[in-house]
Amino acid sequence: MNYNLNFNIFWFRRDLRLQDNNGLYNALISGIQVIPVFIFDQNILNQLENKADARVEFIFKEILALNKQLEKFNTSIQLFFGKPIQVFKKLTTTYSISAVYTNEDYEPYAIQRDLQVKQWLAKKNILFHAFTDHVIYKPGTIIKDDGKPYTIYTPFMKKWRAAWNDHTIPGYQSENHLHLLAKLKQTEIRNLSDIGFYHVERTFPPKMIPLKTITTYSVTRNIPVLDKGTSHLGIHLRFGTLSIRKLVRAAKNHESYLNELVWREFFIQILYFFPQVSTESFKSKYDNIKWQNEESHFKAWCDGMTGYPMVDAGMRELNATGYMHNRVRMITASFLCKHLLIDWRWGEAYFAQKLLDYELASNNGNWQWAAGTGCDAAPYFRIFNPETQMKKFDPDLSYIKKWIQEWGTEGYPRPIVDHKIAREKALKVYKSGLDRG
Repeated sequence: MNYNLNFNIFWFRRDLRLQDNNGLYNALISGIQVIPVFIFDQNILNQLENKADARVEFIFKEILALNKQLEKFNTSIQLFFGKPIQVFKKLTTTYSISAVYTNEDYEPYAIQRDLQVKQWLAKKNILFHAFTDHVIYKPGTIIKDDGKPYTIYTPFMKKWRAAWNDHTIPGYQSENHLHLLAKLKQTEIRNLSDIGFYHVERTFPPKMIPLKTITTYSVTRNIPVLDKGTSHLGIHLRFGTLSIRKLVRAAKNHESYLNELVWREFFIQILYFFPQVSTESFKSKYDNIKWQNEESHFKAWCDGMTGYPMVDAGMRELNATGYMHNRVRMITASFLCKHLLIDWRWGEAYFAQKLLDYELASNNGNWQWAAGTGCDAAPYFRIFNPETQMKKFDPDLSYIKKWIQEWGTEGYPRPIVDHKIAREKALKVYKSGLDRG
């Protein structure tokens, strides 16, 4: 036990950086030495079937990089593997703790987890402070005049932009106060194997903000073969290795890119106010749709073997890299729901398993948009034609040929459904389900 000194704790979660970190900054200026902590949460990791999950490896690499920076301050982030409530029970028996600082997380599990930890700490007279860091405006800030949350993007975006234009986004110079961290040795968790995972060599997107890409985003965003047509910063926003404040400042004069960041916050507040969307359609009448859920069709979609090149190229890119171009995400999602009549939840779960930048709010929001079941969604009768999309966004077939090696040979499968027949069937099934609703 170390009860000779009082400590505060900073709990890293989706904010894996030492710079411009709101919660860390407030912990460091509290006047008490700070113990930095990260918990590999068993409640989350136990759900991952792949023990070489790239996202766990990304987290581990980022923490090692942070600890490298902290060496000159003779300290280290204390790593734990377990359920958060059990970890905090252990910490309170080891140290005399005054308060726990962290940054807010708005997903349903995170809210429940934080409430449990906060209530248990309160019994020990330990304060729990949470700060806004993952978004510019926390849920409940950008709301309608009647106090209700927006469920349509455009008015939300306009109010977000108006609020943003009215003040300067603050910065939090946490990097200037790192000497106030408690002097701590590295913990016993030193390798992925210590938490039941194993290492596979991977290359992750750089966290540098590509100003040229942001500048040309409105022109290049829909061309999937252009590697630099989008910023590839999703994984860094997901785990907070890049400050959202820094990115929004960089996008200040580039409306198209900035609006994508506002979409992100829109979906986060939808999930916060309507947590049922994680398992149910936002528009409840869409739960009456009788999905076909043909498993052989789903497997063909997962494997990139549907016979529709734009769909197959996207799925093969996802399986190989953990990434898929945003335009192609819409095409593949629409195809699954409306051509194959497979429940959007199947596709959402597959993306959740594969995407490096998986974030529940955005994944759920975009899948429900594509399926027509969500708030502000594409109408059910809007059905992407994969062939038309290919001709429009990959006219020279560069993207197709990059990911489908057997393109143009007998080895490439024939279409598993006919577009015209599938479209007509989808319209009937959707209409029938909605009529019952």
